[in-house]
Amino acid sequence: MIRNAVLSSVALLALAACDAPESAKAPDAAAPAVMGDAASANVLTPLGYGPLKIGMTQAEADAAVGPPPANAAEAEPSECRYYHPPHAPEGLLVMVEKGVLTRLTATRDSTVKTEDGVGVGADGEQLKARYGAATVTPHKYQGAPSAYVTLWPGRPQLQGAYVTDPTARGLMFEIGDDGKVAFIHGGGPSIQNVEGCS
Repeated sequence: MIRNAVLSSVALLALAACDAPESAKAPDAAAPAVMGDAASANVLTPLGYGPLKIGMTQAEADAAVGPPPANAAEAEPSECRYYHPPHAPEGLLVMVEKGVLTRLTATRDSTVKTEDGVGVGADGEQLKARYGAATVTPHKYQGAPSAYVTLWPGRPQLQGAYVTDPTARGLMFEIGDDGKVAFIHGGGPSIQNVEGCS
């Protein structure tokens, strides 16, 4: 009798599991894990990277990734600071102009990528093919295949022009003389600066 009660209980539990809502069932081992917002936010976009948002103040950037190192902190707030914050990923530089975050740069040491998965070291010709609507301009200091590939998503009227609109947000890929992406700049009009702060 006890054996029958136990078997009946097991049978009822099995039936209940079959009727349970999907969220209550154990995850399928073969199903891929779903990435949360935090993981998807850690890409370089025209709007920022993770907690760093273009347009935030120096104080907000400091709170997000730590204050600038002493040599950058000595600059007057009205000037331009271009530095690697202590709590930012390796190879990610921030540019703060007049106390406002205006640009982020992924350098050769960076594993940071864009939403499309483009990172430093990507093939320049493939990049140009991918972003056919982008503006391609010669590099200021190096010959071909070096170039700048600039795009202003959602603002096609800005393509091909020098952009001064402070609300514009874009990406600029700097291709080196080896034909590979050497730097990726994301942010406002400051992405067009070829010498950091100028």
